[in-house]
Amino acid sequence: MSTKGSAFVVIEGVEGSGKSTQAQRLAQNIASLGLEVVLTHEPGGTPLGSRIRAVLLDSEVSAAALAELFLYLADRAQHVAEVIKPALERGAVVVCDRYTPSTVAYQSAGRGLDLDLVERLCAQASGGIEPDLVVVVDVPPQAGLRRKGTSVDRMEREPLEFHSRVRNEYLRQASREPGRFVVVDGLLSVDKVERAILEAVEKRLLFLKGWQSFSPESRQ
Repeated sequence: MSTKGSAFVVIEGVEGSGKSTQAQRLAQNIASLGLEVVLTHEPGGTPLGSRIRAVLLDSEVSAAALAELFLYLADRAQHVAEVIKPALERGAVVVCDRYTPSTVAYQSAGRGLDLDLVERLCAQASGGIEPDLVVVVDVPPQAGLRRKGTSVDRMEREPLEFHSRVRNEYLRQASREPGRFVVVDGLLSVDKVERAILEAVEKRLLFLKGWQSFSPESRQ
């Protein structure tokens, strides 16, 4: 959980969901309120993480499921220590493109690793820092992969069944924690998805954090 005055929002989704675009738009909208915003991503949100990311997404690299998990955890531990925790401690708003929910979805549901093991290791790597709000931009895997087109990304090359398991796990997490997760229809237009996310942020964080409401212009 973030410290007083700060907030931690995570944007999640399968490949091609549009989550990265929405993370950028959300950060811009929050910055318009006069708040300090740190927009970051996983894997690769630090210099060390960028090297780990290159290995993880290299289509010519083969990694055992457990080895892959540990690489993601190493990226997160460094990311939390170097970027996320310091930002929250100074009262900033952190908007992160992927976080622990991704690891649970991809490494547990996708790769078949034990759910309890993955969750326990994620808690260790994150130092107990959990998001105030997780937005899942939900699209059917077929639609997301069509958006990506021809790809050389190792994750994007996984079979449709893999991505379907990942999507289902995101939805399971959302149903298990409805107070912290919100699911947004990613098949809507980019602007409509943005508005839905802003509404979720206002509903979940506006009064909790004492922010002002987003301007009407950002809803048009």
